[in-house]
Amino acid sequence: MTEKELLILDGHLSEYSYVGGYLPTQADFVLLKSGHIPSDPPHSLPSVRRWAAHMASFSASELEALPQLKDGCKIDEQLSNLVKNNLNMEKKEAPKNAGEQKKGAQNSKGKSGKFVLKTPKGTRDYNPAEMAVRRKVFNTIYSVFHMHGAVEIETPVFELKEVLTGKYGEDSKLIYDLEDQGGEILSLRYDLTVPFARYVAMNKITNIKRYHVARVYRRDNPAMTRGRYREFYQCDFDIAGQYEAMLPDAECVQLVHQVLSKLDLGEYTIKINHRKILDGVFGACGVPAEKFRPICSAVDKLDKSPWEEVRKEMVDEKGLDPSVADTIGEYVKLSGREELIEKLENDERLKGSAAAQAGFADLKLLFEYSKALGCDTYLVFDMGLARGLDYYTGVIYEAVLKAGQEGGEEGTVGSVAGGGRYDQLVGMFDPKKKTVPCVGVSFGIERLFAIQERKDKAQTDKIRATQTEVFVASACKGMLMERLKLLGTLHTAGIKAESSYKNNPKLLNQLQYAEDNGIPMVVLIGESEVQEGVVKVRNTSSREEVTVKRDELTTVIKQRLTVNL
Repeated sequence: MTEKELLILDGHLSEYSYVGGYLPTQADFVLLKSGHIPSDPPHSLPSVRRWAAHMASFSASELEALPQLKDGCKIDEQLSNLVKNNLNMEKKEAPKNAGEQKKGAQNSKGKSGKFVLKTPKGTRDYNPAEMAVRRKVFNTIYSVFHMHGAVEIETPVFELKEVLTGKYGEDSKLIYDLEDQGGEILSLRYDLTVPFARYVAMNKITNIKRYHVARVYRRDNPAMTRGRYREFYQCDFDIAGQYEAMLPDAECVQLVHQVLSKLDLGEYTIKINHRKILDGVFGACGVPAEKFRPICSAVDKLDKSPWEEVRKEMVDEKGLDPSVADTIGEYVKLSGREELIEKLENDERLKGSAAAQAGFADLKLLFEYSKALGCDTYLVFDMGLARGLDYYTGVIYEAVLKAGQEGGEEGTVGSVAGGGRYDQLVGMFDPKKKTVPCVGVSFGIERLFAIQERKDKAQTDKIRATQTEVFVASACKGMLMERLKLLGTLHTAGIKAESSYKNNPKLLNQLQYAEDNGIPMVVLIGESEVQEGVVKVRNTSSREEVTVKRDELTTVIKQRLTVNL
């Protein structure tokens, strides 16, 4: 490619990430293997360097499985036509440098050419009321994690790229890669599971029950009202160590049940399946072993796409024989409970599959343990559940809220929690390939919050953004120092209190502030109260007032707060 074409390509990739848009296609494969991109692109082409490093992380099978461009671009088209048709060479001016690219970037400029102040695509701000709801959800999840005796860890928001590469299958294309920082090639974490496995291997841990709540990043197509973002929180709970079969797995299922029950967002279902069962089905149906993971990734889309589209992907993009795809369809459409496990155990195709039979034995045990833990009624054995990430090796599960599937103008919300067993992931980071069996679950806060927001729209109760318990008000002028003394007394006693920042605020304005913000009590002080060594305690909702001695104030406040709770 000429220098001008490379500059045009760099400008295009800075805006669209890939040749054909926001997702990789065969057009990227064509460009990658054409030899027109330098093996080490110059630093003057930062977007080309990022693209080249990212495409190098794809395996050969992943590259060949990339979809065609929607406009019908064929893999054997000449590179010149590819550039002409997909980069709009004639309509774009080559930027002279990276600074000029940023200056002309459309995503930060309006039609007038002025800077548009906004959050990046796939992200959002949260106002105080929204944060109050989020904090409630977080606290509920934390309480359940603590109830199970989990300990908390923290890992960096970015990892060495090679730590993340090759762990997510086709989803590897969604990893955010960073610019070269002092010789280290880094990427933002895609989830909290792989960093946890790295942490376990690096610290030579043999058993731990941990939780981790933090942001993760994915170059996905966002759907904000459905809780799908590019930056979002995950709340992970994992058990690492060698234990009796299915006991840790059952605890994870119980934990999902407890969290969703405490959040009270309506009816829910916990779908379960087993990777060994899926592998057994694929093998029995005639899927080549090297296609197990790509086909599993296609099956994973059944919760979002009809079977016809999934079948088309298997045949047209993954190269699967149509008759084999049809046979797989007979199985992945099935769902039920223990009776389905027994039926499939005796299926003629699956009788001889050791993998499938081992999976059935695990699920039967999981149902037994879940029954003892009181959460089996929420379980559904769903053969269409696949979970596309490559590192899963055993039981997999997802939780779906009925409220999130009702759709409407805002669309449906996907699974709100998911996870499974990944016994080989830690071994990928250990020099001696020593494995530590692991199982875990992850809650998607944004999806839970999206459903909570919909629920709140139907309610009239005002959400409190503040946790203030007492507002200290003055009934006359010149009471600033007295208010400050009362604030100090309340804070020393651990009572959440605030007061006006004005020297002589109006009494009605102070009382209105307490009412508007849902502050349950007001402590009133005036000249007569100062002389008598008392204060008045006012109930904001009932407007009832009582006179209290100042040295008894904190005791009375705590008693009243306990009664209100």
